[in-house]
Amino acid sequence: MATSTPARRAWRVLTGLLVITAILFGANALGVHVFKGGTWVPELALDLQGGTQIVLEAQTEEAAPSAEQLSQAVAIIRQRVDASGVGESEISTQGSQNIVVQIPGNADEETRERIQASAQMALRAVIYTGGPTNTFVGEDGEETPYPTPGPSLNAQPTTEPSDGSDPAWVSDLLWAQFNSYNCADEANDPSSAPADQPLITCDVTGAQKYILGPVEMDGSSIVDATNGVDPQTGVWSVNLEFDQQGTETFAGISERLNTIRQQSPNDPRAQFAFVLDGSVISAPSMNAVISDGRPSISGSFDQDTSKALADQLKFGALPLSFEVVSSDTISATLGTQQLQSGLIAGLIGLVLVGLFVVLISYRALGFVIIASLVVMGVLTYILLCLLSWRLGYRLSLAGVAGLIVTIGFTADSFIVYFERIRDELRDGKAMTVAVEDGWARAKRTIYISKSINVLAAVVLYILADATVKGFAFTLGLTTVLDVLIFVMFTHPVMQLLVRTPFFGDGHRLSGLDPTALGAVYRGRASFRAPVAARGRASRSRAEAERRQTIAERKAAEQAAAPSGSSSKGATRAEEGND
Repeated sequence: MATSTPARRAWRVLTGLLVITAILFGANALGVHVFKGGTWVPELALDLQGGTQIVLEAQTEEAAPSAEQLSQAVAIIRQRVDASGVGESEISTQGSQNIVVQIPGNADEETRERIQASAQMALRAVIYTGGPTNTFVGEDGEETPYPTPGPSLNAQPTTEPSDGSDPAWVSDLLWAQFNSYNCADEANDPSSAPADQPLITCDVTGAQKYILGPVEMDGSSIVDATNGVDPQTGVWSVNLEFDQQGTETFAGISERLNTIRQQSPNDPRAQFAFVLDGSVISAPSMNAVISDGRPSISGSFDQDTSKALADQLKFGALPLSFEVVSSDTISATLGTQQLQSGLIAGLIGLVLVGLFVVLISYRALGFVIIASLVVMGVLTYILLCLLSWRLGYRLSLAGVAGLIVTIGFTADSFIVYFERIRDELRDGKAMTVAVEDGWARAKRTIYISKSINVLAAVVLYILADATVKGFAFTLGLTTVLDVLIFVMFTHPVMQLLVRTPFFGDGHRLSGLDPTALGAVYRGRASFRAPVAARGRASRSRAEAERRQTIAERKAAEQAAAPSGSSSKGATRAEEGND
């Protein structure tokens, strides 16, 4: 006999689930063995693993920073840390001018630099550029250091500068300081230069030194910065967006620099430098007039370098300058013992659910629930591994609690489905029809219920404290997986099982025995008392009686009644006719 359409559909859906699972495991295997960044064990958060603590102290000349300034700094540093892919970090204030940053595990150098690059972002025009050293080749062919600037050199511009790109900013003293400036000298501290004066500094790699004009914009004008591939050129670029005031200011700057580039294409004054912590992180040349406040920086970027620059531009505008006071390794606040306790609690909950659905409620049908929970556990685990690799997700104790709670939520979905099937069986429908009709009725209820769960998880993740975000994240993730398992595993498995003799014939241990399900449905909102199960014969008679029409039942009662009462009934009928 040819396989029915629901069965073929069930096999296709189960095959699709198997393919999805194989893809997830394959992607994680690539991360572990090829890209060397993946893991087969989810990363743990600060409360379970310990990590790195960095204390930053605000640098102020007079009064202590305000609470609003510290709060804004905490928000920006948190964005920086999150942008580096570190999850479950803790950033808080300490006292009147310290910020404490706690990161799970050992913080890599890139993350440390993101946190420590805490000065304000400044945008300055480039006036001159040069090599990173302080030497020149003399007449004898030998490299000779430039002399130290003397006190007799003029420190003031000879003429009043007209704009930030005007070479008039470069006095005799500034030019001598530029020549004698060495990017490798650790004593240089360009971060404290006045905003209204020119600046001598180097890029972050120490490969180029600059004379920059006064600050014309600061990082607070940058609304957003993203990286992506330019669809026209196919190269990676960094895309900026300024606020309204920044758009107007940058339009004038871009017009000035673009005019310089058109007059002299190789003039460094056509460049505009983004300065963070006193160092140039990027100095692109202006190639057009940007009037919409959305410039794009392109160059020799790849995906990682373009993202790093975008993050620096987006999260670089702190209201204060900070200095790293200490950087220490901290131990776990809860440790592996609490993690083991949480996992044991989850295992106990899973066992109790299994015993309840198998021994008390659903007999063999309960194994479908257990199998669904196992499949969901496998998918949840591999997804946590992938998220640890790609997004820096860390599993906290709150996240473990979210996973444990999900066991009950998931079992609840299956119970709704199975009870709908049982209702259809009480209605006298065939087993295969009961599964399809029960599915049609149950999925609406489950979709609505899970939508509310996901909405609650999203709201909790957005509004709750960082310590609760792990719970909200795992709750939302597993709720989505619950629906996936319900659609792609539980229902297809039921479609196949009801075509087996054990479930299809309603074996008394299957959990789908129609005669053992209680009340028998007779019509709309009308039930009769449960039938006492006293052997197969009595159940067969009860089933035959249930299927009789009212006329057939009366005829049977009259045939079984004594002759006298039958005649009396007939006489009454005749009298009624008269």
